[in-house]
Amino acid sequence: MTHQNLTRRLLAEFLGSAFLAAVVIGSGIAAARLSPTDIGLELFENAAATAAGLFTIILMFGPVSGGHFNPVVSLVDASFGGLRWRDALAYTPAQIAGCITGAITANAMFAQTAITISTKHRASPSHLLAEVIATLGLLLVIFALARTKRGNAAPAAVGAYIGAAYFFTSSTSFANPAIAVGRIFSDSFAGIAPASVPGFVAAELVGGIAAIVVLRTLYPNVTPDEAAQVVLPHGSTTSASA
Repeated sequence: MTHQNLTRRLLAEFLGSAFLAAVVIGSGIAAARLSPTDIGLELFENAAATAAGLFTIILMFGPVSGGHFNPVVSLVDASFGGLRWRDALAYTPAQIAGCITGAITANAMFAQTAITISTKHRASPSHLLAEVIATLGLLLVIFALARTKRGNAAPAAVGAYIGAAYFFTSSTSFANPAIAVGRIFSDSFAGIAPASVPGFVAAELVGGIAAIVVLRTLYPNVTPDEAAQVVLPHGSTTSASA
């Protein structure tokens, strides 16, 4: 694709990631204020808002960039030939910057200090295992739909999976290195302490590698054109032609 098209895609990934972080963190702050004595209800409110928000964010930006908002999704897409490696590497800083921007914006919307570093430690062995499983499941949802030509169902399926994974994983399913970094910048219900992030990112990358192995086993004859249909088709072209 032309440089202009890559710029558009990077902008879409930045904005989508920013909205995603704002939804996750903003709804976490709101949940803590609305239900201050009921952690289960707080988690439900946070999960429901995230699931619905992710569905709509993918619909908004998916036709431009594929709606990744997640470095692991971009890297796995590149491994299957659906995205050039240089473009996947360009997506990553845009996604991370977007999530940081969204976190700061969420703090500001709720009249908190714009940048507050989280003190919530999460990197226990059980949390790291949960992140491997959460990331593996997310990638299987996305790429299994792509390979069976059901990509239009991905926004709803991804939103539903993440909403469920808030509850069936002990880590509440970050499944995304960019959102893990973004959540550092909000000392709120949805935050994560900086010391916990390297473990989370490593676990998410392990989940990505596991997903590649599983997907190659289940779908051994995938072509780059099929691999390109990640989340939503990219307008009139696919990332395979990038």
